[in-house]
Amino acid sequence: MDAEDTVKSPNCGISDEGDEEDRRSSAVSASRRKAIEHIKQLQRLQEKDPEFYQFLKEHDKELLEFNDEGIDEEDQTYNDDAEIQEDDEANACAVEELTNTTEEDKKPSNNVVTSAMVDSWCNKIRESRKLSAVRSLLKAFRTACHCGDDESSTKSGMISSSVFNKVMLFVLSEMDGILRGLLKLPSSGGKKEIITDLMSTKQWNIYNHLVKSYLGNALHVLNQMTDSEMISFTLRRLRYSCIFLAAFPALLRKYIKVILHFWGTGGGALPVVSFLFLRDICIQLGSNCIDECFKGIYKTYVVNCQFVNATKLQHIQFLGNCVIELIGVDLPAAYQHAFVFIRQLAMILREALSTKTKEAFRKVYEWKFMNSLELWTGAICAYSSEADIRPLAYPLTQIISGVARLVPTGRYFPLRLRCVRMLNQISAATGTFIPVSMLLLDMLEMKEMNKPPTGGIGKAVDLRTILKVSKPMLKTRLFQEACVFSVIEELAEHLAQWSYSVAFFELSFIPAVRLRSFCKSTKIERFRREMRELIRQIEGTSKFTNARRMSISFLPNDPAAISFLEDEKKSGSSPLSQYVATLRQRAQQRNDSLVESSVVVGAHSAVLGKHLSESYKEENIRNEEGAAVFSSPWMPGSDSKTKHSKEEKKKKKKRKGKENEPQQDVALYEDVLEDLVLSSDEDEPMSETPLGVKDAKAKPLPSNQHRKKSKSSSDLSKRNVQINGKKSKRKRTRERAD
Repeated sequence: MDAEDTVKSPNCGISDEGDEEDRRSSAVSASRRKAIEHIKQLQRLQEKDPEFYQFLKEHDKELLEFNDEGIDEEDQTYNDDAEIQEDDEANACAVEELTNTTEEDKKPSNNVVTSAMVDSWCNKIRESRKLSAVRSLLKAFRTACHCGDDESSTKSGMISSSVFNKVMLFVLSEMDGILRGLLKLPSSGGKKEIITDLMSTKQWNIYNHLVKSYLGNALHVLNQMTDSEMISFTLRRLRYSCIFLAAFPALLRKYIKVILHFWGTGGGALPVVSFLFLRDICIQLGSNCIDECFKGIYKTYVVNCQFVNATKLQHIQFLGNCVIELIGVDLPAAYQHAFVFIRQLAMILREALSTKTKEAFRKVYEWKFMNSLELWTGAICAYSSEADIRPLAYPLTQIISGVARLVPTGRYFPLRLRCVRMLNQISAATGTFIPVSMLLLDMLEMKEMNKPPTGGIGKAVDLRTILKVSKPMLKTRLFQEACVFSVIEELAEHLAQWSYSVAFFELSFIPAVRLRSFCKSTKIERFRREMRELIRQIEGTSKFTNARRMSISFLPNDPAAISFLEDEKKSGSSPLSQYVATLRQRAQQRNDSLVESSVVVGAHSAVLGKHLSESYKEENIRNEEGAAVFSSPWMPGSDSKTKHSKEEKKKKKKRKGKENEPQQDVALYEDVLEDLVLSSDEDEPMSETPLGVKDAKAKPLPSNQHRKKSKSSSDLSKRNVQINGKKSKRKRTRERAD
C-alpha cells in the first residue's frame, strides 16, 4: 500500500500542473470570446438603431472604441504567481471598460473614496457632463449616505468626513440640473404630466435608475441626520427634484411621512422648509398625493397640539396657518376631507350629549378637540368667499355652540370664552348673524361672578392657555377680573359687527337690559364701572343708527338694507367700533404681560400665506450656506448620536455638580477672603477670587449654614489674632536685639 501511494503522489502533482495550464488558457479564451461578442453587439446596434448608436458616439466614445488587439490566440506561458496576478488584473480592467467604467474611475481594491477621486469626477461633470463620472459620483453619494449603517463599510466602501461633506454638497447642489439635462426636462418646475410622458421614452429607461438612486439615498440620509441646519439644506435642495417623485409612488409616500415629521417637530427654519416642500409636492403632483398630504398634515397637527402653554401657543398657531395654506391648493379636494373631519368632531360631541359620562366629556373638553375646532374656524374665515368651503360654516357653528353649552359651570369659563371667540370670527368672515350674546350674559349671572372673591388675589390667569380652572382659583380676584373683562370684550366685538345694521336697536335691547341688571346686582365697583361704560357705548351707537334710520323708506328684510351705513362701516365711525379698538389694545397689553417667553418657530406666522413669496426669494440666499452647513465633522450613524448623548450627559452632570456644591465651602471661601484682606499679613497680594463667591452672594444660605458660617468665621478670626500676636512678639524681640 505504501509503494502504491509513493507512485501515485508524483502523478497527482503532474496532473495538477496540467489543470492549472488548462484553466489559464480557458480564462484567456473566455475573455476573448466576450470581446468578440461585444463587437458583434455594437455592429448589430448600429444597423438596428442608428440614432441611439449616434447618441452613444457623442456621449460615451470609450464604449465604441473597443478593440481586441491585446488578445492573442497564441499560447501564453506563466512563470510565477506575480505574472498570473498581473494578467488577471488586466482582464478585469478590460471587462470593466466594456461595462462603461474607465480605468481612471476604477476604485482601489479597498473601496476607499478619496478627495482626489471626487474632485476628478466633479471636474468631468462640469466640463463635459461625462456619464461615467455621474455614475461614479452617485455611487460615492450612496456610500456617504449609508456610511453609518452596519454593513456599509464592507459592501459600499469607506469615506472620511471631509469627503462626505464634499460629496453631499456637490450632489445636492448639482444633481437636479444634471438629471434634468440628461432627461431633457425644463431647468426648474414642471407638472406630473411631463414625467408620465417621459416614462414611455428610451431616455427614461436608460437614466431612471440614476434618479431613483439619488432620491432614495437622500431619503436614507435624511432619516439619519440630527442637525436641523443640515436637514433644512438637504430638503431645500431636494425640493427642486420633487417632480421626479411622480414616477416612484412608494418613495413619494416615504418622503411625505418624513417631511410631515420634520414639519411638526423640527426647530428653527426646518418647519418652514418642510412645509414649502410639502406644498410644492401638492402643486406639482396634484391628485397623486394631495389626499395623503391632507390626511397626514391634519393628523400631524392634532398630535402636536395636545398640550398648550404660553411658549407653545405661537408654534401651534403656525402649524394651523400651514394647514390652512395647504387647503387653498385644492379647495374641492379639501372640502371632502374637511367634511369628514368636522363630522368626526360632531360624533364625539353627540356621544357626550347622549351618554353624559366623564370620559365622554373629557374627549370634548381637551386641547386636541378645541384646537381642531379653531383650525377649521380659521379655514372657513380664510376661504369664506369660496363656494367650496363656505357650506361648512353652519355645521361647525352648531358644534361650537353645543360645546359651549355642554357643561355650563364656572370652572369652564375659559373654554366658553374660546368658543364665543370662534363664533365671532365666523360671523365676521361670513357676514351671518350668530347669537352669542346669550352665552356671555349667562356667564355674568352665575354666582361666581356676583360674589366678592374669597380666595384672595390669586395668580395672573392667561385664558388662552387653559380650558378649566381649579375651585380655589375660581374664587380669586384676578380670575374674576379676567373673565369679566373678556366677556366685555367679546360682547363688544359681537355688537360692533352689527353696529351698522338697520336692526341694531332691537338687537342690542336685551343685552343692554341684562347688563343694567348686572350693574345693580354686583357688589364689585370695578365691574360696575366697566359695565356702565359698555352700556354708554351701546346707547350711543343706538342713537347713531336710529338717526340714520329715520330717513330711510325700505323695510329691514329689503335687499337695500345691506347698503345701510356702508360708508360708515368702512371708516369704522360708530361709537362701538372705536370702543372695541381701545379694548383690543388693552387685551394685547394684558396678553403681552402674561407671556414671558417667545417662540422662534412661527413667531411671525399669522400671515404665512402673504409671505410665501418672500420665503421663495430667501431660498437663493440660504443655498449659499450649504458650504458652511456641510463643513462640520458630522457623519450619519449611531456614533454621532452616542457622542451627542454622552456630551449632554456630561453637561448635565456638571450642572448638577454646580447646583449641588455645598454652600458651606462657599461661605468658608468668603470668610477666608474677608479675614485675609483685613489682616496685617500683606506678603502676597490677592489678585484672584474664587468663582464660588459670586454664587454665594446670589443665593441666600439656610439658617443652619449661617450658624456654621458664623462659627467658622469666629474660629478663623481667632486664628488670625493668634498669628498676628505671634508676629508682634517676633517684632518686639527683634527690636530688643537691635
